[in-house]
Amino acid sequence: MNNLQNTLTEISQLTKTIETNYPELYQFLDDSPMEIPSESHPVIDKKIMQDYLDSLKQLLKHHLETRQKIQNQQ
Repeated sequence: MNNLQNTLTEISQLTKTIETNYPELYQFLDDSPMEIPSESHPVIDKKIMQDYLDSLKQLLKHHLETRQKIQNQQ
């Protein structure tokens, strides 16, 4: 369970970083704080959360690489 907690903490920190430092990217995140699950008891396990964290990291990495390319072209 500790590993899941660490993953959740990392997701929260990365989401906050994106929201604060890259607001243009924040709008593309798949989640919404007010989102209500369609299932009454959705299964959220360590793998699902790790996959989500990995996708956030990839999104930010791609954004930074693209931004760098644009800056280099100017």
